[in-house]
Amino acid sequence: MNEASPINPGQSDDIPFGTKRRGNRRRLWFVILGLVILAVAAAFALYWFLYAVYFVSTDDAYVGGDLVAVTARAPGAVIGLHADNTQAVRRGQLLISLDPVEAQVAVDAAKAELARTVRSVRAAFARVEQARAQLASAEVARTQVQNDLRRREAAGNAVSREELAHARSGVVAAEAAVQAAQGTLTQALSAVQGTEIANNPDVLAAAARLRQAAIQLAHMSIRAPVDGVVAQRTVQIGQHIAAGTPLMAVVPLNTVWVDANFKEVQLADVRIGQKATITSDIYGSGVEYHGRVQGLGAGSGNAFALLPPQNATGNWIKIVQRVPVRIALDPKELRRHPLRVGLSVTVSIDVSDTSGSMVASTAPLRDLKGEPGDGDAAEIEHEIAAIIAANSN
Repeated sequence: MNEASPINPGQSDDIPFGTKRRGNRRRLWFVILGLVILAVAAAFALYWFLYAVYFVSTDDAYVGGDLVAVTARAPGAVIGLHADNTQAVRRGQLLISLDPVEAQVAVDAAKAELARTVRSVRAAFARVEQARAQLASAEVARTQVQNDLRRREAAGNAVSREELAHARSGVVAAEAAVQAAQGTLTQALSAVQGTEIANNPDVLAAAARLRQAAIQLAHMSIRAPVDGVVAQRTVQIGQHIAAGTPLMAVVPLNTVWVDANFKEVQLADVRIGQKATITSDIYGSGVEYHGRVQGLGAGSGNAFALLPPQNATGNWIKIVQRVPVRIALDPKELRRHPLRVGLSVTVSIDVSDTSGSMVASTAPLRDLKGEPGDGDAAEIEHEIAAIIAANSN
């Protein structure tokens, strides 16, 4: 029979040291976990009260921009290409050359027509003077025969009836000659009255045809309409193109913007003019762009889709819609870090100031102008004036 171990009623059983250590470690992990949960809760509360309440953000945002089309304004054969895709060009820079031979022939013909018209109008003015002289001569002749008739009538029986009848017939003939001369003068005046050679309608029409021919000649040199980068070049050397044929595009990278597609539940406090911060995937978070809200889209993306949803059916599921918000960017920042059309960006808008309008103003937000295609208008006008002066004397 084994001896019973002595029992000490005032002393508990001894706990192994390893068991105590595991219990302390478990309590420590519980404390750490609790602190982590409290820290996360505090961070979320801080984020909510300091950021989420005053900022809305989305990564469903992309860079947008103008694709300025370069098209042919006149038909012709391509004889020169002076820019290609990815190349930066300046407004007015020569991009494409068309064969100018036919256009130059048309200009020469228009110059000759203008000179001929000026000479014809000058002859019309001369005919007016001639008609006036003929009218004056007819009036003198009429006065003479009228005086002869009065003398014969005063002579009484000394003049025969036959001679008196001839005198009266002469007066009638002279009156008819005066009327005919008056009609000739009126007809001659109808072509030139109230005008000079330079502003005669025929001369103005001939000058307009010369301007048109000069413009067609200028269209043989296709120039960049804006500053930007060449894209989508489709034209080739030797190709014969028709008027209106798209040849390439120029993208002005200094005027790009951002279209951010925010959920409809994020737009309650979005206003025109609010500040926005943009980061792009191409440069990363180290480069920030600063812009302002320029306007909100007139509808959601689904509203303008090719096949808009038909929600008036029994199988309907509510889907949160997105509305595009346009963000204008700082041109200085774009020059330092250029963006390309279609790049992905992340947008955050500060909605703390809600004093702005929810709808953009009716005034144009930007002004993009192309290069006019009328050639050197001053040179054309100088040449027209020289042709008129040379053929007016």
